[in-house]
Amino acid sequence: MEMKALVKVWDLPLRIFHWLLVAGFFIAYLTEEDLLTVHVWAGYLVSGLLVFRVVWGFIGNDYARFSNFLCSPVQSIAYLKDMLGSKPRRYLGHNPAGAAMIVLLLLSLLMTVGTGLAVYGADQAAGPLAAIGSANEKMWEELHEFFANFTLLLVFLHIAGVAIESYIHRENLLRAMLHGFKRN
Repeated sequence: MEMKALVKVWDLPLRIFHWLLVAGFFIAYLTEEDLLTVHVWAGYLVSGLLVFRVVWGFIGNDYARFSNFLCSPVQSIAYLKDMLGSKPRRYLGHNPAGAAMIVLLLLSLLMTVGTGLAVYGADQAAGPLAAIGSANEKMWEELHEFFANFTLLLVFLHIAGVAIESYIHRENLLRAMLHGFKRN
């Protein structure tokens, strides 16, 4: 069996971002209204991480840059069809389905944070949207809950995609997100 060289794909800042985002989202999701202070601070962590990821998408290493992996929805769908046939092309960085998932997760998390700030402003008259007023509080709560649940669904789809991709290409992508290396 031929040994393939390992390549550093996921740099330390991206890996720290990823695992802090996992922690921040789940802490916020699980605390909801029961531990409002913890929930709010977890939301602020997620919002700061989103800002970092957008910046890192332009200045990070090659594999973190949006220009390296963003593609059209047609390419993402074609890749998913290839996956169904168990013959998808292997990518060292993000594959087209992973690229679509990153976009969806970032947008859904952004909406979750934005609506969360609106709820916090409407309900508690606190945070950066403290002056929003309580007139539409229920609407903001419903939107916040929708996007939090939609993000959770995306997380489960992301995990399933990672598991399927790991199986098809015989590589442990979870381990790669811990140490940063993939085989070339």
